[in-house]
Amino acid sequence: MIAELDGDFIIRFMTSHPKDASEHLIEVMRKYKGKIAPFFHLPLQSGSDSVLKAMNRTYDSARYMSLVDSLRAAIPDIVLSTDVIIGFPGETDEDFAATMEILRKVRFDNVYSFLYSPREGTRAARMTNVVSDEVKDARMRKLLQLQDEIALERNLAYVGRTERVLVESVSKRGDTFSARTVGGKLVHFSSSECQIGDFVEVKITKAGAYELFAQTID
Repeated sequence: MIAELDGDFIIRFMTSHPKDASEHLIEVMRKYKGKIAPFFHLPLQSGSDSVLKAMNRTYDSARYMSLVDSLRAAIPDIVLSTDVIIGFPGETDEDFAATMEILRKVRFDNVYSFLYSPREGTRAARMTNVVSDEVKDARMRKLLQLQDEIALERNLAYVGRTERVLVESVSKRGDTFSARTVGGKLVHFSSSECQIGDFVEVKITKAGAYELFAQTID
C-alpha cells in the first residue's frame, strides 16, 4: 500500500526473521522494486543446524538458503546482510565451519557479528557447555577476515557504475556528502550543489569493503 503512493521515495525494509520471510513478501519487493529498496537483512545466527535448534530458531540451514535463493531469483541485484553469533554454548569447530561455509556461499554484503554472552533468565544462560573466550575470539577473527574479503569483492563490482543515491549527511565544510544507494551502500562524494534529502546521480570511482567513493554526473 505504501509503495503505491505517489512520490519520489524509497521504502527500506529493515529486517525479517527467516520464519516470517514469505514468498508473498519477496514478490511484493520484486513488483515494487522502484519504490522498495533492493535490500534485505536476514539474520542467520549460525550455519549449524544443531546450534540453530539449540537457539530455538525454528528454521534450518536448508530453509535459510532457500530464502536466499528466492530473494536473488526475484531481485538479482539485492543487497543482503545478516547477523551471526559466535560461540553459542556447545558450538564446535564443525558448527563454526558450517557458519563460515554459508558466508562463502551467500556472499553477504555485510555481516553483523557478535560474541555470545549469557543473558540472565534465558535457557542458554543455564547451559554448561560454554565456549572459552579464547576460542570465541579466534573464531571471530577468522569470520571478520573472510567477510572483509567478501565485502570488498562485492563492492568492487560497483566501480564504474552509475548509481542514484540519497544524500544523508554533509561534512562540516559543506563540500563532502555521504549518501546511500537504493540498496543501502554508503557512498561519499564531493559537490557544491546538492542538499541532504536530494537524490543524486553519481559514478562510482573507488571501493572499500564497506564504503564507496564517487563523483557526481553533470
